[in-house]
Amino acid sequence: MVRGQARNPRVPVVSARILESASQDLVQGWHFYESRERGLGEYFLDSLFSDIDSLQLYAGIHEVHFGRYHRMLSKRFPFAIYYRMIEGAPVVYAVLDCRRDPAWIRGRLG
Repeated sequence: MVRGQARNPRVPVVSARILESASQDLVQGWHFYESRERGLGEYFLDSLFSDIDSLQLYAGIHEVHFGRYHRMLSKRFPFAIYYRMIEGAPVVYAVLDCRRDPAWIRGRLG
């Protein structure tokens, strides 16, 4: 790059695809937290979707678990987002409560 030339800071943005199984996990999480306190379920969804949106920048950097899934921990809730990189894009397979038995999580992810 020559001094004085502007760099093109654009990086391709690839949105995460959320599979139906992960969507159902999010709905179950919403029910759990909403039953604890009204409005907490919405906060849960806002937080988890924000975490998933961050995959646009950070997809692929997370440690691999169970042999094939990247695991990103949620910033505000004890949940993990399990995703795989497929054709350069993150695909979310599951959003699971970290307090569950690891054997159950392994079985759920297959």
